Amino acid sequence: MTSETRTRFQAVALLLRTERARVLTGTERSEARRTERLKRLDGLATTLATTAVRDGALLALLSEDAVFSDEARTLARDVLRSAGIEPGPETAELEPAPAEPAAEPAAPKVVPQSVVSRQMANPFLAPDFSAARPATSRPTPLTGWELLEPLLRSFERAGAGAPACMALPEPSPRRRPDGPEPMPHQARLIAAAEAGHRTFLLADEPGLGKTAQALLAAEAADAYPLLVVVPNVVKTNWAREAQRWTPRHPATVVYGQGDSIDGFADIVVVNYDVLDRHSGWLGEFGFRGMVIDEAHFIKNKGSQRSRHALELSSRIRSFTPRPLLMALTGTPLINDIEDFLAIWEFLGWIDEKKPLPDLMNALTATGLTPADQRFYAAARQCVVDMGIVRRRKVDVAADIPARRIADLPVELDGPVGRSIRAAERDLARRMVTRYSDALAHRRGGEGSGVEGIGVEGIDHDLVRQVAKWEQKDAVNAAGGENVFGTMRRIGRAKAALAADYAAQLVRSAGKVVFFAKHVEVMDVAEETFAERGIRFSSIRGDQTPSVRQRNVDAFVTDPDVGVAVCSLTAAGVGINLQVASNVVLAELSWTDAEQTQAIDRSHRIGQTEPVTAWRIIAAQTIDARIAELIDGKAGLAAAALDGSDEEVGSSADVQHEALVALLTEALSAGPHAG
Repeated sequence: MTSETRTRFQAVALLLRTERARVLTGTERSEARRTERLKRLDGLATTLATTAVRDGALLALLSEDAVFSDEARTLARDVLRSAGIEPGPETAELEPAPAEPAAEPAAPKVVPQSVVSRQMANPFLAPDFSAARPATSRPTPLTGWELLEPLLRSFERAGAGAPACMALPEPSPRRRPDGPEPMPHQARLIAAAEAGHRTFLLADEPGLGKTAQALLAAEAADAYPLLVVVPNVVKTNWAREAQRWTPRHPATVVYGQGDSIDGFADIVVVNYDVLDRHSGWLGEFGFRGMVIDEAHFIKNKGSQRSRHALELSSRIRSFTPRPLLMALTGTPLINDIEDFLAIWEFLGWIDEKKPLPDLMNALTATGLTPADQRFYAAARQCVVDMGIVRRRKVDVAADIPARRIADLPVELDGPVGRSIRAAERDLARRMVTRYSDALAHRRGGEGSGVEGIGVEGIDHDLVRQVAKWEQKDAVNAAGGENVFGTMRRIGRAKAALAADYAAQLVRSAGKVVFFAKHVEVMDVAEETFAERGIRFSSIRGDQTPSVRQRNVDAFVTDPDVGVAVCSLTAAGVGINLQVASNVVLAELSWTDAEQTQAIDRSHRIGQTEPVTAWRIIAAQTIDARIAELIDGKAGLAAAALDGSDEEVGSSADVQHEALVALLTEALSAGPHAG
């Protein structure tokens, strides 16, 4: 077996593992699509294993403790980039990172030497498992009721003015002896921790300083040692923020196998992707507090990152009677109200089936059951009082200027524009044919089971089914025109126009943040800026944390760096780009939450100028429909958490709704409606 064969085999195995993890944790797929995708991946894995059985050397590469070479990681990453997929935080294990030793996705458990030294230096630092709080559940009038579903529905039913934030005490007037002073809204949460509250879903809008609040709350609660679990892209920033806000409590960052960590530090920062190999010693370390950043990352309870986060929380609660547990996210709801469940479980409010004692006791005290309509408002308040903290910028940070989203329609002329419109017509025509065939079969086809049933006008149920079929085919297709390919082509066609507009903004208004989804769009933008003599920083998913931070620092501190060219997935969370007040969205995200996160890299505490996000939209294409759909889903978090009367958006993903709109329009314009 040649080294080239070995590298290729490893790269395929790594891509399969990474893709499986991405599908499990993705936010864009319905459960049915996710299941179908996993089946296909399992089939490919079986084929790979069958091939490996013929060669013992290849079979060894599939073992759980196989070490992937840098060459294999580089090849896997190049395959993604050649397909136009920008590696994001969830594919960080593909990076041959020199600053963070490359490690296999399913590495064996490790115990860093400094952790062993800490345990040997002071055996009393070991956790006292006898301190575990005993369960206090007793039969109540609510015993036997299904309660998790009513609790979720209680947030959907919230009307205007329903509180979305627990009562917080007024902060004490004393000043901190070291470090910067928190803002008033931050100080109120810290005061709650100081008064003894220990669980928080901190869902402040992005830009209100959740990192600082978590660090200062841990200091107020003396929750050390503190475990902080974060996306890979922001762990360096967490260490910096700890040095800034709580300088008396040293922080250490876990990289790779953990060889460089300080086992005696008060704050341990680790990214989701390496929890598997470190979960053993982390569970035995004796943490008195745990923070998860971007907590919506754990919303899929079947994912590895979610399982490890929940296990660690359970372990900490087993030996610390009242640990500090904080879930931080500016976008707690991505697609569905069910996104709450994993976060509530992490905080110890519920388990998989029912509320745990503290929440159950609060619900029981209402004297109501789900059979009483008054239960829902009371139950929602009980959950909020467990520790939901949600503040909006407009309410608590009046000094942050306004933000607005401005759409800039662009006409795609010439051969490129004509080819995109032709591709859309082909896509619509294919769906119309599929619809017509299915409708004919329904009306009179043999074996249909619904023979003879007529449909007046457009059968909207069938339209949605055809859109699902098309969506499924698009996910599984190796090539051909589909909604994903069309959006990618539109992104490429808009790239130069978006970059040109960003260049104009740099000349007239100063620094600009430029967001794109696909690597080729970023490439075109950077070529445009280079041609115009505009210096830029590039923030991509295939960079190591140290390189990414260096590029962020260059944009923030160097007045000659005019543009930050950012991957929507890699730079959309956890970094501070407030030196810019103009954001250009060259490509649309699939969710309002992702779009908001990107804009709020600039619209945050410290911003002194109004922030404008310029969405570049290809007029008269599916791009415009998707922009409308994204805006329509913006009400989900507003209705559930902000007490808005705005209707909660459908849980169906934007891709499906875009196909529904495209097919409906085509049917309305043609002779297929009857």
